[in-house]
Amino acid sequence: MNKIAIITDTDTSFPADYAEANGIIMVPILIQFGEESLKDTYEISNKKVFTRIDKEGKLPKTSAPSPGQFSNAFKNSFDSGYKSIICFTVSKEVSATYASALTAREEFPEMDISIIDSQSLTLQQGYMVKAASEAIMNGADKDGAIAAAINIRDNSFMFAALSTLKYLAMSGRVGHLAAGFGNIFDIKPILTIRNGKLELLEKVRTQKKAWNQTIDLITKKSQGKRIQKLSIIHVNVPEKAELFRDMLKAKIECPDTIEIFEINPGLSIHSGAGMVGAVVAVEPSR
Repeated sequence: MNKIAIITDTDTSFPADYAEANGIIMVPILIQFGEESLKDTYEISNKKVFTRIDKEGKLPKTSAPSPGQFSNAFKNSFDSGYKSIICFTVSKEVSATYASALTAREEFPEMDISIIDSQSLTLQQGYMVKAASEAIMNGADKDGAIAAAINIRDNSFMFAALSTLKYLAMSGRVGHLAAGFGNIFDIKPILTIRNGKLELLEKVRTQKKAWNQTIDLITKKSQGKRIQKLSIIHVNVPEKAELFRDMLKAKIECPDTIEIFEINPGLSIHSGAGMVGAVVAVEPSR
């Protein structure tokens, strides 16, 4: 097997044990409540995050891993016998994580380290990381692993329905007036990833309509192509994630296995509790 380490950050939405089981090293985004800094996924969960947000009435700040965190991950990988590293980061459009990884690489001028801006986030980034890991396990070299990751990025997408605009407003990502309007009329915005950024597509009233519209968007986007991978993502609502999975299975042709992932706190504090959606990978165009 090629001795290539796969390193990423916790914005993949991978649980720590899932990443470890798939040979993936994750560097945590930092969650900061005042002077207290906690490692995303490893030291704080969504349940604890949102309990604290509701109690304190404000969002924590998130910050990219420091160059030192990446430097430690690189050094530990080489010390463990890896000859090369591929490091996938959350989109540089939303985080300084990519810049931190580039800075850390400068400490290893003689070593083989590739830093890849995923141009995506959440489980779409996770799909890329998993594809590279699987390619390496199947004997691919570094270029082959990167190509496998880029291929799945170019053929995957995400749609998700927010439960509220409250948390986006608290983060300053939408105006407070818009957030208030959404709460008054029970509007559920639908979110996607475009050009490496989270974007609000449209606003639908009621959860049921939002879920149906999300499924319609998935259906249109995948039309004429076989769905190869489909995973449900959510924030702090596992039971709703299962209901949404059942709705999807009833309306579109899905893969036999549909995994459910909870978005990690580094992203979830912006989307807010109650978000439910799906990340889909389709067969490449011929």
